Amino acid sequence: MTEQEEKKRALKILSRLKKNYPDVKPALNFKTPFQLLVATILSAQCTDDRVNIVTKDLFKKYKTPADYLRVPDEELEKDIYSTGFYRQKAKSIKQCCKALVEKYNGKVPDDFDKLTKLPGVGRKTASVVAGNAFGIPAIAVDTHVRRLSNLLGFIDSKNPDKIEERLKELFPKKDWINLSHWLATHGRRICIARRPKCNECFLADLCPSYNPIEK
Repeated sequence: MTEQEEKKRALKILSRLKKNYPDVKPALNFKTPFQLLVATILSAQCTDDRVNIVTKDLFKKYKTPADYLRVPDEELEKDIYSTGFYRQKAKSIKQCCKALVEKYNGKVPDDFDKLTKLPGVGRKTASVVAGNAFGIPAIAVDTHVRRLSNLLGFIDSKNPDKIEERLKELFPKKDWINLSHWLATHGRRICIARRPKCNECFLADLCPSYNPIEK
């Protein structure tokens, strides 16, 4: 398939995702850029549903970066325990908050490069915050996006940076932010990792991984 044909197929897939999931939004609950930053750090190797349960109380207790810095490590670890890897996450949150206080007066910077330089923040987290908190075009490559990008034949790679680069080549910039949500939603509802519903999939004729289950 030529590059032009590949882009045409990608746009067909995008069109169907838009049609079937017209009201996509971030899976993490947040009201401020700072809340989204903390929630995204907590979401590493944890379900968004679990993070939302934890942050419901967490965001009432801690409102600013300074609040997280005042609390003992053990207390913060207990507050986020159920998200897993709680010691490392508590450390990342505190280091990130320290940088926010020292460099940005406690505010989350609305700049992608500055976000990636915050301790505990990689490209995925920076992309989530940049796109969903500030409207900066970015593609967050989470587990769903990585998996579906390969299954749909956009790329053959597990490298998040290469996947991000390829998706940006295939899709219009105006759709970058929501692309992550469309792919993740499809991954949760239809293209489920352990039991994909290929027979129900509206992308079946465009998907090289289509594998119908005989009834």
